[in-house]
Amino acid sequence: MDPVLNPYSPGAGRKPAALVGRDQPRSDWNVALDRVEAGRSNQPFVLYGLRGVGKTVLLSDFRRSADGREWIVAQVEAGGDKDLREALGEALHAPLADLARPSAGRRLAKALKTALSFKASYDATGTWNFGLDLSGASGGGADTGVFETDLRKLIQDLAAAAEEEGVGVAILIDEAQDLSKSELIAICAIAHASAQDDWRVLFALAGLPSLPRVLAEAKSYAERFNYEKIEALRGSVAADALTKPAAEEGVEWEESAVALLVEESAGYPYFIQQFGQDTWNEAAGPTITYDDARVGAAKGRAALDSGFFRARWDRATRGEQNYMRAMAVDGDNGSPSGEIAVRLRRAPASLGPSRANLIAKGLIYAPEHGVVAFTVPGMAAFIVRQPK
Repeated sequence: MDPVLNPYSPGAGRKPAALVGRDQPRSDWNVALDRVEAGRSNQPFVLYGLRGVGKTVLLSDFRRSADGREWIVAQVEAGGDKDLREALGEALHAPLADLARPSAGRRLAKALKTALSFKASYDATGTWNFGLDLSGASGGGADTGVFETDLRKLIQDLAAAAEEEGVGVAILIDEAQDLSKSELIAICAIAHASAQDDWRVLFALAGLPSLPRVLAEAKSYAERFNYEKIEALRGSVAADALTKPAAEEGVEWEESAVALLVEESAGYPYFIQQFGQDTWNEAAGPTITYDDARVGAAKGRAALDSGFFRARWDRATRGEQNYMRAMAVDGDNGSPSGEIAVRLRRAPASLGPSRANLIAKGLIYAPEHGVVAFTVPGMAAFIVRQPK
């Protein structure tokens, strides 16, 4: 069939044609937006799960919902080439520039001046001015160099400006497990303060399964945040992710074809999109058959091996790859650290650096004390297929 009309879109954070199986967190987020606009606080949202389950897609859907209400919105990714101070500052510039106008109210003018000082805290050569004379406005003071102090001042003033504008502030952070300890503490503390004092601000964090533990270790009250475990799609919901986009293009699926890809993908949204894309391109149409799906699954698996899995495998050193080979014996279920040491005939302490490096690279995580598991579903099977 025509690849131009192919409705499936594998890729990190790419919005699928049919965002299925996420009705509850999407509804909860919209209720939280309503509550903030009504002057009622809401605890931060925390989305956590394995890679490929659609956390970034859902986080971006949250952003679009807030954008649609003309909120002040910043979505950033932790662990990149910018620290959180700079990433948030730059992400907030565009929505603030859209609000800047000569008739700006007192609290908006104050927030703009505070944003300028926050910019100066990480970029002394910054040229922001929002096209306004803010010399007579109050505000500023977000340039002490202490991240929590500066961000708290910025968020508090932005929340007041948002109330003046009849909107709210949304701060969304992806890969939040990669935040530094001080950044985690600051975000938890500011989110807690905003909930206590009913600031017009809403936080959403997304990350690996280790994120709830990381947040709780940063601040104990983070245990009261709104946690949503994002998992693979099951049964008819996974089937809908395949059939609904095709139906929009006038294409049907044989039930056996759908069942095959649901099984092959194990319900993981990224894999569903990959297998769906390759099956569509293979099919003659207007009905996608079991044979089309069989070939599409094979091509999709090869694409995942050469891209999705390979990119992660190649990031590991030879020693780290050996560590993961020892883990792969247990599949995706997790491996006791002591058993890995036995398999490698090494002292457990000597494997500490490899374990730490693999966690830092986001390839494995510790679901519980003394146990490690892959962050990517299907990684164990991929490793087994690799020549030694």
